[in-house]
Amino acid sequence: MRNSLVLTLLLSLLIGTSKAQEKIAFKGEIPILAWYSIPENQITLERFQELKDAGITYSFSGYSSADAVQKALDIAAKVGVKIVVSCPELRTDPEKTAKRFVNHPATAGYHLQDEPPFGQLKGLGEWARKIQTIDKKHFCYVNLFPNHADSTQLGTKLYIDYIKEYTKQIPLQFISFDYYPILKERISKTWYQNLEQIAEEGKASKLPFWAFALTTNYDEDHLTPQSLAAMRLQVYSDLAYGAQGIQYFTYWSATSTNAPSGEDQRGAPITAAGKRSVVYDRVKLMSQEIKALSGVFMGAKVLSVRHSSKGMIPLGTIRLTALPKAIRVLESNGEPILVSVLENGSNSFAIIVNKNHLASINLTVAGDETLKKVLKDGTVVPASSYENALELDAGDAAIYMFPTEKK
Repeated sequence: MRNSLVLTLLLSLLIGTSKAQEKIAFKGEIPILAWYSIPENQITLERFQELKDAGITYSFSGYSSADAVQKALDIAAKVGVKIVVSCPELRTDPEKTAKRFVNHPATAGYHLQDEPPFGQLKGLGEWARKIQTIDKKHFCYVNLFPNHADSTQLGTKLYIDYIKEYTKQIPLQFISFDYYPILKERISKTWYQNLEQIAEEGKASKLPFWAFALTTNYDEDHLTPQSLAAMRLQVYSDLAYGAQGIQYFTYWSATSTNAPSGEDQRGAPITAAGKRSVVYDRVKLMSQEIKALSGVFMGAKVLSVRHSSKGMIPLGTIRLTALPKAIRVLESNGEPILVSVLENGSNSFAIIVNKNHLASINLTVAGDETLKKVLKDGTVVPASSYENALELDAGDAAIYMFPTEKK
């Protein structure tokens, strides 16, 4: 009887504790896509489970045949990963290839081309429509150049014309673009401008967008290996602007022998020798954060994105001049921050990003009694549980929640 009473009390305490832990509700998870994923000669259950364990939900690699794609799809389905189809048959006989894969549970969509110039957009649109005569439920995927590409690469003088024609010519379910902005000592000058441009075109065309985080070597100007702070800065900035999908470039080290572009990217989560690097564990942690916070970002409406700094703010952005009513004080001592306000159902969120990927900054945040703090595991606690003064790690984000204002 005594043991039974003790057990009952313990269970009551556990139940009471669990009820006290408010969590962000999930409507769905932010997709996480791996570029240059599992190579054709490594298509095994163990490799796909390893990919899934890193938090990746979509896998993209170019395979040599539809049969190789079939093998990858069959194995991916067993672990709950989806495949973006890419093989020569998709181009030579798109209808037949789509018919083969349309009903496979692991099919995510169809990759058509990376970074096409202006002159190829019309043809890509025709290709996509051929696929969509068979399969309208899976996406056709074309990834755009960043805004620092020159007119020779773009095939047009203005970047805005390039992205507008892209959404006009190709029947898409989302916009995708790549930019690898985090350099050793600074951030690329036009990155946030590019996010502004893509987000604006997304609103105009009523399309969500997907963005990238660099997870491998790129050139001598970028970090080697990629730090967690650099990945966080990219991911949280992307999400703060409304990104509905995050893409890692790359998952497997893409050397000149297996990268279609001939690039030589090393130091990825999985090395060229097939071993995990330190970046694998960082990607796994980053993916856990994205998943836990999907209830904040998935399907959210971006109300505003503003920048604050004692100096110049990034090209093409808007300076922070006002705060949501629930936040009475927000100070960063002049250090550069990004402040995004999102609306997601009955809740709104303030995303405060430390734009310094090399050092932490000191923030002061104070609000009214409705303000809550969202932790990295999705737990929600009263903001008053924390001191007003806090340290925000390099590249990291602080997230606050408050009731959506009635209109």
